[in-house]
Amino acid sequence: MLSPEINQEKIRQAIFEKIKKEANSITYKRDLETNPERKLLKERIIAIKEENIVDIQISNPELIKQLFLERAKTFKPRHQRDIGRIISLVKVFALLNLWFRERHGLALIACDEDIHEAFKIWDIISESQELNLPPYVYNLYKDVIVKAYKDKNGDLEGDMGKRGLSRQEILQKHYEIHGRFLPDWYLRQQIIPPLEAAGLIIQEADPNDKRKMLIYPTSQLTASPDTNNSELQGGVTSSLPLTDAEQYFVEMAENEENHESDL
Repeated sequence: MLSPEINQEKIRQAIFEKIKKEANSITYKRDLETNPERKLLKERIIAIKEENIVDIQISNPELIKQLFLERAKTFKPRHQRDIGRIISLVKVFALLNLWFRERHGLALIACDEDIHEAFKIWDIISESQELNLPPYVYNLYKDVIVKAYKDKNGDLEGDMGKRGLSRQEILQKHYEIHGRFLPDWYLRQQIIPPLEAAGLIIQEADPNDKRKMLIYPTSQLTASPDTNNSELQGGVTSSLPLTDAEQYFVEMAENEENHESDL
């Protein structure tokens, strides 16, 4: 249902597991099969399957509506997809706890607790999901691109004269933070296009060399933590005039929204 996350802790644990497995595969497999938590999880999954649940109903759809409206101040076309994912999470929690839930024949009833737990999960991952980005790409934007941009422009005030980032500077910052090289082709093909499509960055020609493109994070999403989760026309207002780059981003986003509405 959701994009997988890639972070340092996850990679670290995977490395340690690989070492344990290759050091002694027989012992590793025995420990894995006898792990009590893993055994309980396997037994639970089998038991859920044997219950033959054919439908999961929601007892309080009004609560879902209320919690969703608290988070979506202005409706977007993608919210139709998002609400479907949230409802799927509600049903997952109900299914995992089916022995403690009301049942009508082969139908299971999801309760308020399942709804609240689903929204807790959604709040953690919704930022990247709303932008239609894998968590890895969004985290790279926040941890690498935004940080590199702020470091480069820390001595400047306001938006006038801000210096954009070259691809090489992004690759260098990625190495400083993560300790490994990011291939240039991967940055060009897999990172920059989705970030640009999501409106998190814009590219402009280098004033000193028109053959090169510089990358600028959009100011609305990097200026302060208060607006990091906000979108255009999403309830966050500002009395500051827009820069040329920001105005371009606003017009591009409005055109995209109008196109989605027409579809």
